[in-house]
Amino acid sequence: MFLEQFPGEGRYNGWIEVICGSMFSGKTEELIRRLNRAIIANQKMLLFKPMIDQRYHEENVVSHKGSSLIAVPVENSSEILAMVTDEMVVAIDEAQFFDEGLVDVCNQLAQRGVRVVIAGLDMDYKGVPFGPMPKLLCIAEYVTKVHAICLSCGNLAQFSHRTANESGQVLVGAVEKYQPLCRACYNKLAH
Repeated sequence: MFLEQFPGEGRYNGWIEVICGSMFSGKTEELIRRLNRAIIANQKMLLFKPMIDQRYHEENVVSHKGSSLIAVPVENSSEILAMVTDEMVVAIDEAQFFDEGLVDVCNQLAQRGVRVVIAGLDMDYKGVPFGPMPKLLCIAEYVTKVHAICLSCGNLAQFSHRTANESGQVLVGAVEKYQPLCRACYNKLAH
């Protein structure tokens, strides 16, 4: 997807891109790839992450593969608007952990001409739409759903099966707490 804006073209349209999928599907890797292209294009960029996500680093956004970019950790979505000045690209990782106000923040940024790139889980471990993601998917101009590989059978996976014995919706973790599963394998374990 080549969505970089170039000032010489006289185009300053904002829009929202959402990258969604299960755990280990490459959402953050794709987010970082898109942001690196914006960096190459000399576009001023700002990346945010929820303060709750400190799995790999306190500040950087880090993919499971180890790719990383400097980010600004924030407690809630309202902090994002206060920090954005003249950036052409604003990115948000782990969007499912933010409050519902993120939808309005993204709309406001896009209306100001900002390219907004969001990555997050579309479903929680129970297979239920997660946080502000369903509404973000509805308002986005571009949606990319990425898939992991089912660790049980090798098919495409879209579910994040929780292996840890904890029941709260939010449980930040990686391979020690989750595994990607296809629908058939997920249903066998969930019921």
